[in-house]
Amino acid sequence: MATATIGDITIGYDDEGTGDALVLVHGHPFDRSMWRPQVAHFSRAGWRVIAPDLRGYGESTVVPGKTTLDVFARDIAGLLDRLGVERFVLGGLSMGGQIVLECHRLFAHRLRGLVLADTSAPADTEPGRERRRATAERLLREGMGPYAGEVLHKMVSRSAPPEVIMHVLGMMRGTDPEGAAAALRGRAERPDYVAMLAEVAVPTLVVVGAEDEFTPLADARLMSDTIPDATLVVVEGAAHMPNLERPADFDEALQSFLKSL
Repeated sequence: MATATIGDITIGYDDEGTGDALVLVHGHPFDRSMWRPQVAHFSRAGWRVIAPDLRGYGESTVVPGKTTLDVFARDIAGLLDRLGVERFVLGGLSMGGQIVLECHRLFAHRLRGLVLADTSAPADTEPGRERRRATAERLLREGMGPYAGEVLHKMVSRSAPPEVIMHVLGMMRGTDPEGAAAALRGRAERPDYVAMLAEVAVPTLVVVGAEDEFTPLADARLMSDTIPDATLVVVEGAAHMPNLERPADFDEALQSFLKSL
């Protein structure tokens, strides 16, 4: 485990392997350990894999209030500046994928390729924004436990290995409610990235679990159909976290994509 002070926060991160940089951004309400299989696999396959904990999650500083996606994106850029990484392949899952899109909006010139896993490009609807804000208040009031129990089998399918189910449940329960609530409030205000998709000029892999209810296949198709020459991979037998539920299938798709760069 390594940490770096970026501005007024401390970021925990993994930095394994040597070679070109592959940066992986976790989703909500998780931490960087969700990328453990990919950090291990791709650091052995000739990549320098960097997986940070976002502010408010894991071993990074919890900042109450509201954390918008541009703040997360600038944290990542600051960490990579500290590590001496100028250009990189950037991947993210769910909220992490939306942070990837925000990074493209802010500093597309640094990106060699995009990996958008189980995520969506449109802004929230007004009912969606209200649900996120209400969930933020609920997490502060009740803690993470009840919410984690309710959404567990939308995050991972019931057929996922028991150790994966327990890992996902543990990440959710272990997240600080203040950090999770801040991200929910900020995510409710995210911009609409749909118009930007046609401007993506780097190779892009779109991955989605076939059983994903949060960001279903239609969301993935919108991105893969709009981003020029994007590749779409559907992982069978997986819900919202195919990288953990079906790591061999996810890694095969990502390996093929990275070899094509």
